[in-house]
Amino acid sequence: MKRNIVIAVVTAAALVGGGTATALAVSGDDDDASTPVTRTDDDRNDRDDRSDDGGGDSDDGDRAAAPGDVTAADAIAAALKHTPGTAVSAELDDGSWEIDVLGKGDTWHSVRVDPGTGKVLGSSKDDEDDAAEVRAALKGTSVTAEQAAKAAAAKGTVVSVDLDDDGDDRSWEAETRASGGDGQDWSVGLTTASVTADRDDD
Repeated sequence: MKRNIVIAVVTAAALVGGGTATALAVSGDDDDASTPVTRTDDDRNDRDDRSDDGGGDSDDGDRAAAPGDVTAADAIAAALKHTPGTAVSAELDDGSWEIDVLGKGDTWHSVRVDPGTGKVLGSSKDDEDDAAEVRAALKGTSVTAEQAAKAAAAKGTVVSVDLDDDGDDRSWEAETRASGGDGQDWSVGLTTASVTADRDDD
């Protein structure tokens, strides 16, 4: 009987509040330790928003672009420790770092790394027909994706690194975000690690 009264009180409070307030009712029966709580859709949306942006408020505007303290270079190192091979790209996407690693033969691995902890969240494997082209583009080079990410970090927070193997001007392409959130593309030399502004960047 007491339980029915409690449920009625909770339901009435939620209806009177128009679905915008949180109603809380505690049973007076010491034997019943349950504490019914009514949460609104707004409460759930607030929690979803916090989980999407890294779990909490941040004073830095660029945290939305690169949540967590794991840099692109850190993420690449973690991915290669988990899945040996040659890292070809790293991108902060959908709340995690995604690193493409070229393994043996034509096998590609996509490794996801937590941007807050540096832990590998998972990986998947695929066979692609452009492995030979990538190997040819990297032949004779001395700068890895990890080193390119470290070099570009002097220009801002690196949110992506990718191999540009088109044409004769091969290089690592890196995108950085400044503290104000502005993006900039850079070219990093495959042999010198020199960083120059991407001339194709508007």
